Amino acid sequence: MRLGIIGLPSSTKTTIFNALTHSQAQTSAYTKQQVEMHMAVVPVPDPRVERLRAMFEPRKTTYAQIQYHDIAGLRVGIGKEGRLSGPLLNAIAQNEALLHVIRAFEDEHVPHPALSVDPARDLAALDFELAFSDLVIVERRLERLAQELNKRGGRAQHPVEAQEFDLFMRLQEALGLGAPIRDVPLTLDEERRLRGYEFLTAKPVLVVLNVGDYGSDDPSDYITYNHRRSAVICLRGDLEMNIAQLDPAEAALFMAEYGIAEPGLDRMIRLSYDLLGLQSFFTVGPDEVRAWTMPAGATAVTAAGTIHTDLARGFIRAEVVSYDDLMAAGSLVEARRRGTLRLEGRDYVVQDGDILTIRFNV
Repeated sequence: MRLGIIGLPSSTKTTIFNALTHSQAQTSAYTKQQVEMHMAVVPVPDPRVERLRAMFEPRKTTYAQIQYHDIAGLRVGIGKEGRLSGPLLNAIAQNEALLHVIRAFEDEHVPHPALSVDPARDLAALDFELAFSDLVIVERRLERLAQELNKRGGRAQHPVEAQEFDLFMRLQEALGLGAPIRDVPLTLDEERRLRGYEFLTAKPVLVVLNVGDYGSDDPSDYITYNHRRSAVICLRGDLEMNIAQLDPAEAALFMAEYGIAEPGLDRMIRLSYDLLGLQSFFTVGPDEVRAWTMPAGATAVTAAGTIHTDLARGFIRAEVVSYDDLMAAGSLVEARRRGTLRLEGRDYVVQDGDILTIRFNV
């Protein structure tokens, strides 16, 4: 999973990046044709992995991972100037979802570029830059489609191009009204048609409000953001960054002092999984306990392909037990005796927390 962190100048997005990636994470800064980015790979915290490791005592334990990209270069007006293109556009577009970091606290030592703190204004400005970029692409495509239809005999002769023209007209209308593409109802076929364009406002968005040390934890105190595939979370950026640098015992005391129930990383990852429609399943054994990420609602053969393409190609059956049933049984042998470890076919819909063993023959 690749998540891009974006924000206007002085939005504190690098603070949020550091809080998410922990001080011990391997990070690298690099410049790609004048676009500076920081990247870090973070293991997905999951207490189920810990309990499975204790049960099976494997030689290796592997968590699911998220890759965060801290992308610099966005500012108010950059879209109209034509600079949200090339490397910067590609750096944002390559992510599966976006984290919009918005500053929601005063700091006399770091003045806001607009001379006042206004989360709603900054979020609207950030969304506008992305929408303007998408609108340019939509209008160029509409122009080409119109030319093709005029040259080749009109709509009746080319129904596929005509349908695409109508689709892009709907996108143009939505963007012109200030709505992101993710708000536009689309059929599965329409989603497939748009996939190659990597529209920025089509991506799921998690708005991260940095509320400072003593801000409210209720997003509605700052903004209203009613868009599809979107969520809002309040974080205390500096505190979260400090927590990330502590060992677990010290971190627990620190969070208790400030009334923080759990690290912001954990909450943000859960929201990110929900926004992207993802879930976890596990494989277990003496060699390795491993968490895997797959789309919610996908089948056993898809899970097999997530592990290795050969497993999907030669899929026979999947041995399946839910995490809760395995914990209740205490072992795979007892789960089999109880009947909670069962065989499922390729069309079985995998549930979050399922433990799978794939039987295959290639």
